[in-house]
Amino acid sequence: MIYVGLTGWGDHPDVYSPDSKKTEKLIDYSAHFPIVELDSSFYAVQPARNITKWINETPEGFQFVVKAYQGMTGHLRGENPFDSREEMFEAFRLSIRPMKEAGKLAMVLLQFPPWFDCQKDNVEQIREITGHLQEFDLAIEFRHQSWYAPEFREKTLEFLKENNLIHTVCDEPQAGDGSVPLVAASTRSDKALLRIHGRNVHGWTNPGGGQKWREVRYLYDYNDEELREISNAAETLQKSSDKVYVIFNNNSGGHAAGDAKQFQSMNGLEFNGLSAKQLDLFEGGF
Repeated sequence: MIYVGLTGWGDHPDVYSPDSKKTEKLIDYSAHFPIVELDSSFYAVQPARNITKWINETPEGFQFVVKAYQGMTGHLRGENPFDSREEMFEAFRLSIRPMKEAGKLAMVLLQFPPWFDCQKDNVEQIREITGHLQEFDLAIEFRHQSWYAPEFREKTLEFLKENNLIHTVCDEPQAGDGSVPLVAASTRSDKALLRIHGRNVHGWTNPGGGQKWREVRYLYDYNDEELREISNAAETLQKSSDKVYVIFNNNSGGHAAGDAKQFQSMNGLEFNGLSAKQLDLFEGGF
């Protein structure tokens, strides 16, 4: 089965009811999509009240792909608020464990930075990090091209398979070492993850620095031919994995929801058990 969703639920105006409050965005979102990527967990380990709220606001079968805290994957630039690595991992485990117990945790996404290249020390770092989180299903996303170099590609996939890790397949701009090719290969028979970042080559890197780069990095609207390429990748993954989670992240210009709906329509996907608060904003356009 292929499931479709977006990164976050707070910035997709097309899926919100006009009379909804700001605090009801997840309820509105879950009327359209059966999965979501939780990104706030990347910036801070989430308090129990947030996790409980999100569990209670979503239908029984709804699933979260939880992005791992940045301090665990080497993204953190400032001071780590935790006194030790063990404290950091324990806080993260305690934070998301209720989501797993509720049956709503699809996986934890460990996204490594563009400078995290294919070398022995980094392989050992993956072993160390995943060892702290072995009670969860874990997805690994690389952003350095070296992991898929001809001499390393099969070894990378075999390493993930041997360690029961989910290979995160990415569609993203091909912009040098800090980007990876679309390799539609699954490393687990139960779950696969496909993340859609857009193909904005010029916006992918940040040569001039500054925060405005983040406003354009995922600025991209997929056309039908490109969505068919995404569909082919999802179908390939479905041959090897029971569940394929497809997450659209191309939302700098607000295109993610529309592209996800188009993808869903093209593949004849219908999802049962969504929230009752359904809108008809997308009907007739696809």
